[in-house]
Amino acid sequence: MRVLVLGIGNILFGDEGIGVHFCNYLKVNYRFDSIEHEISFVDGGTLANMLIPLIVEYDEVILLDCVSVNGANIGDVYSFDFDKVPDCVTWAGSAHEVEMLQTLHLTKIMGDLPHVHVIGIVPEVIGEDTAFTLSDSLLHSAALMESSILKYIESLGFTCNKIKNVPLQEIANFSYRGFES
Repeated sequence: MRVLVLGIGNILFGDEGIGVHFCNYLKVNYRFDSIEHEISFVDGGTLANMLIPLIVEYDEVILLDCVSVNGANIGDVYSFDFDKVPDCVTWAGSAHEVEMLQTLHLTKIMGDLPHVHVIGIVPEVIGEDTAFTLSDSLLHSAALMESSILKYIESLGFTCNKIKNVPLQEIANFSYRGFES
């Protein structure tokens, strides 16, 4: 099985880039091992429809992003299958969320959508000023998102070994450079 961890978001607007930052955080801080499966980590940024050729090459996609949720608190983490989106998730937080939703629906209509699991966190700061800085509220809840992501990856048959301890904010400060797997 081929697994894609796809970080989505605009890194120029604070918390909105959390999906990309977490994707990079995992690449830097963990080693993922499996005898039967392979895993890739990709910064999908705000590419939306341009990601379709990439998405269809995988059996499983773990989509990391911020999410808009009615009645939620900043830092709340949601983990759900794309075909079972909870009613409280509105997908209205930013343009990239709507575009990514359309991308997934289009890929599904074409019959090429692999299984997609979304892990998202409710952001505090989206698009007010250009900044790589994540809000304190989001950073405080980052451990919950990290735990959710690792738990899901382990459920797919991987072992997750922490090899470094680079803080999420430090990763966010340099996400624009990209990180090697």
